[in-house]
Amino acid sequence: MNMHAFLNKFMMYYEIKRMSLAGRSASKISKALNCNRRTVKKYLEMDDGEFDAFVRTQSCRQKILLPYETFVCDRLVSFRDTSSAQVHDLLKERHDEFPRVNQKTIYNFVKWIRSKYNLPYEPAIRDYSAVDETPFGLQAQVDFGEYNIRSSNGKRLKVYFFTMVLSRSRYKYVNFSARPYTTRTAIEAHELAFSFIKGIPTEVVYDQDKVFISSENSGDIILTTQFKNYVRDRAFQYHFCRKSDPESKGKIENVVKYVKQNFLYNRTFHDLSALNTDAIGWLARTANKLEHGSTKRPPIDEWIIEQHLLTPYYPVMIPDLPISLYTVRKDNTISWKSNFYSLPLGTYTGRGTSVSAQNQGNELVLSDKDKKELCRHQIPIGTGKKVLKTGHKRDASIATNELISKLHNYPCEKEGLDKFIESIKRDKPRYLRDQLLLLLKLIRDIDTETINRVLDFCNQKGINSVNDLSKILETFQKAPPEESIQTSAINPLSGGSSIMALIQPLTSNISDYNSIMNPIIN
Repeated sequence: MNMHAFLNKFMMYYEIKRMSLAGRSASKISKALNCNRRTVKKYLEMDDGEFDAFVRTQSCRQKILLPYETFVCDRLVSFRDTSSAQVHDLLKERHDEFPRVNQKTIYNFVKWIRSKYNLPYEPAIRDYSAVDETPFGLQAQVDFGEYNIRSSNGKRLKVYFFTMVLSRSRYKYVNFSARPYTTRTAIEAHELAFSFIKGIPTEVVYDQDKVFISSENSGDIILTTQFKNYVRDRAFQYHFCRKSDPESKGKIENVVKYVKQNFLYNRTFHDLSALNTDAIGWLARTANKLEHGSTKRPPIDEWIIEQHLLTPYYPVMIPDLPISLYTVRKDNTISWKSNFYSLPLGTYTGRGTSVSAQNQGNELVLSDKDKKELCRHQIPIGTGKKVLKTGHKRDASIATNELISKLHNYPCEKEGLDKFIESIKRDKPRYLRDQLLLLLKLIRDIDTETINRVLDFCNQKGINSVNDLSKILETFQKAPPEESIQTSAINPLSGGSSIMALIQPLTSNISDYNSIMNPIIN
């Protein structure tokens, strides 16, 4: 151990002891000294003699990876930017007998070798050269961004934005959306941008974004169908940067950062329309008005020159994607991208029933063949899920109300009948329809007086089952009309009357116990 490390441990030990004597806890000491709480506890448990012995063992401790010093040193000499994780993998690859050690041990060992042989980490340096300014009207750059903005209720929500900048004049445009941009919404944003800058450049530079590209293979770009048609109609050239290379379109990257740090920072979100309106105002008074740091001229002054060299802008209709039809299943659902989505009851009308599905942001819009919207669902994350709406389920209340109406047609007391039905609803809501069917079948051939007596009896005794009502009805029908029905307690285990339950137990007088506990002594 070198003298510097020894002094650090020495000062740490005595500072921990001093703060502990001052009444501070181990957690507070670790925060104050920026060290691990376990280190604080370990030092607090030592006395001066134990600490001295601990420091001596540290000074003469051998490094377990010392046999591999030459290998690691040679590697670092050849490749200064080699990480400790890569060194660890190389040691295991080249040396079968390499011991099993912690990654932190490898990190400390590599750090020690760099310090010993003066081999600092030197990342690979990319060479840059100045680029000539592009001619007026030649190029624009496009990119997307997102930002967590504070809403008026104090919560954070994410907004997405589309930006375009003319490479020569630095004239900017920004458009905000509440949902991630799709191919169609990105095309709509292009139209808004071209309308704002009053023209179309010869070339537009993009990232390799899935909004525009369906696949890429070693430079072979395949555009999405809708964007390919749009580019053909608009007749501008496109250029896609290489993956993970944002520096190749630095102008638009700076615009994205500018929007976040100058316009969105500490701004309160009220609604999307207001945010887009505020953004246009910000472009007019700040982003396109102030002098640019590189050109030393306001972008709007340069744009006045550039707009005459842009292809004139005229609105075009954005064609919809071809409608894809999906077969409706018997249970009024469709399968879309490995998830099931419900449709309103009655959508399925037989074999061959189909609907169209369109992805609009985070929602799936389902429409019939006449393009009439049937419903829309939030698209879940993942696959194998059922997305159902409560309103699409069978309405059992209609059938239940019809049964209650049929019961009311029988000549019986409506108040007692409704009270009995309500007790069934409370106790057996899932079986209400079955209970009503049984009741309807039961009272079909019963006279009004008997059914009224049975209903009153059940309501008084809290009976809310039609099966129980049926047994009571049999009892009423067997008993003579003038006799009152005698009820007795029912044994819940055997179902029969218990004779023992009718026996009255003997009772004692409390005065007998008082005379025993408090005898009168003469």
